[in-house]
Amino acid sequence: MKDIIVGVLALQGDFREHIGLLKKMKVAAVRIKVPQDLDRVDALIIPGGESTTINKLLAKYGLVQKIYEFSRSGKPIFGTCAGLIVLSKKADGEAAQMGLIDIDAERNAYGRQIDSFEQIISLDLDNGTGKKKFNSVFIRAPKITRKGNDVRVLGMLEGEIVLARENNILVSAFHPELTDDTIVHEYFLGMIRKDPKEK
Repeated sequence: MKDIIVGVLALQGDFREHIGLLKKMKVAAVRIKVPQDLDRVDALIIPGGESTTINKLLAKYGLVQKIYEFSRSGKPIFGTCAGLIVLSKKADGEAAQMGLIDIDAERNAYGRQIDSFEQIISLDLDNGTGKKKFNSVFIRAPKITRKGNDVRVLGMLEGEIVLARENNILVSAFHPELTDDTIVHEYFLGMIRKDPKEK
């Protein structure tokens, strides 16, 4: 297989941290700012930041339809924190812009910036064959308040879903790019090589 290239939406938020972690993994990463940037990448990351601002900029730069097409092609998309909100069906009870994963989200459900915290969580990235421990970082994190039947739960924190996948869409309430542990990004990269319906 050819060397993969991962696009990181670079309109707002902590896209530099995702790019830095991918480079540490020896994976080519490029910034996505306009629709044609998506033509040369195999996967897309929508980073944490301000979900309202990201949504406005997606519309302003004509990226909404292009990301729909990217998703329909089966290419993986990973949304972290604000990216989870952007990809959800509903946010705070209202229809979200993208609606690419069948979940509802609640913004800032874990508190404000000063309430940020780290927590060891258990991840199920192997279809139940083995649990992985991960030191997750939560910063103004959203909660998943509802999930559809086809959404697979990959990580929990005190009864709340914090990592989930539906086909080629992966979302996390936490910031895996803010740690030195690459396991979540490795899982995402593995999605590039598999059938999008393989869970």
